[in-house]
Amino acid sequence: MLSTIYSCAVVGLDGEIIQVEVDYNPHGMPAFTVVGLPDAAVQESRERVRAAIRNSGLQFPSKRYTVNLAPANLRKEGPAYDLPMAIGVLASTDQAPLERLVGAIFVGELSLDGSVRHVGGILPIAHSARQEGFEVVYVPEEDAPQAALVPDIDVIPVRSLGHLVEHLYDLQPIPAYVRGELDTSIPPDLDGLTDFADVKGQEHVKRALEVAAAGSHNVLMVGPPGVGKTLLARALPGILPTMSLEEALEVTRIYSVADLLPADKPLIRVRPFRSPHHTVSEAGLIGGGSWPRPGEASLAHRGILFADEILEFGQHTLEVLRQPIEDKVVTISRARVALSFPANFMLVAAMNPCPCGYFGDPVRECTCSPATIRRYQQRLSGPLMDRIDIHIEVPRVNYDKLTDDRRAEPSAVIRERVEAARDRQRHRFRGEARLQSNADMGPSEIRRFCQPAPAGQQLLNTTLRQMQLSARAYHRILKLGRTIADLADSDTIEVPHLAEAIQYRPRKLLY
Repeated sequence: MLSTIYSCAVVGLDGEIIQVEVDYNPHGMPAFTVVGLPDAAVQESRERVRAAIRNSGLQFPSKRYTVNLAPANLRKEGPAYDLPMAIGVLASTDQAPLERLVGAIFVGELSLDGSVRHVGGILPIAHSARQEGFEVVYVPEEDAPQAALVPDIDVIPVRSLGHLVEHLYDLQPIPAYVRGELDTSIPPDLDGLTDFADVKGQEHVKRALEVAAAGSHNVLMVGPPGVGKTLLARALPGILPTMSLEEALEVTRIYSVADLLPADKPLIRVRPFRSPHHTVSEAGLIGGGSWPRPGEASLAHRGILFADEILEFGQHTLEVLRQPIEDKVVTISRARVALSFPANFMLVAAMNPCPCGYFGDPVRECTCSPATIRRYQQRLSGPLMDRIDIHIEVPRVNYDKLTDDRRAEPSAVIRERVEAARDRQRHRFRGEARLQSNADMGPSEIRRFCQPAPAGQQLLNTTLRQMQLSARAYHRILKLGRTIADLADSDTIEVPHLAEAIQYRPRKLLY
């Protein structure tokens, strides 16, 4: 007897509907064969399915079973096919009603006792099921809140295989998961984040980070050890604007595929802050693997990718960031497949000016030779430096500021100014789906939205000749000036806005 059950595979950030065809031959030699390009985890499903069925009080006749996962040219991986394979076996042996399986998607890993375990990628699976016209999706009980983020489809939380069979026969129906109200007007929980009020001194660095947050610009902080570069970077998420529901779902989908969603928080509301160690590989940074998965660049989508001690990263590893910074997307090509993952992040980097860390420090003498300093600084290539909008020096904090009991401006107040600047940008870019912030603008949008005042044109002309800036650097100054003008609630980019933007261009650290 043949039965067909529907499941779903995750390909990149999307779901692909899979037909799980189970053929039961009561006259063949005992065997359980899985075909359709399964990986090792799928092959191991045979033992989990057999044990789960028997330990759930159901029958598993020792006959011949052939399971085909179609389409056969798409690689199947992971344990998510356990539940549909088990239901297919039960349906083909008259232990589950076939008519109740129509229009439903089944996903879940089985324990040997028949309980259903969590699997990754539930959000894109539920989204694809709805797009393909399915009415019901059966998921592990702990994954139901995540699947319920997708509207207009019934989500059935499954605790065990036996419980599911009783539900299919209406012996003990499982109620559909009740969706909660997605209210993005409630501010996200920012407890645990460093507050700018707790950072002593460094007012000009805080101002630079405020500008970066307002326009989603990349930042490089340079200074000796212990001056607060890492602390400032970790305080930056507290002044970023709240994510819209669309952005939150976009980020949540990435984390669902990467299987990094917290069990108690099905929807990510706080912008990501990713801080990979400098030993990270290229695949770990931008994604990869034989079947590509998102890397740190994609996990930082709509948030911050923090590269602490950026010069300690492998030089070639850093260079792979150039394309995502420009295109806001990572494309990974393999022999069988080419997948794209979104990677619209703010790059926030920190570095010491030399190996000992004290080149240019007014208090402690540098012990590095000029050649050593030059080699150290050249680990950050010119093209990558050119893609960073804001270069800021972080000096040593003096004793008076460290011991001052007065609190600085809190993050909540700064975030209000950042939100107001982002509102101006959203109003300016309405109708432009690709543009979320000033940093997303290309040459054509810069021509439309970043025309400075006549006096500013003259300042830019002088700056380009004296600093020998590239065309990319010129465009980045204009985008940065547009953000500073937004913070000042100005429709026109004036000379003071451009002057501040120009001062954030890199200076030679070695004299």
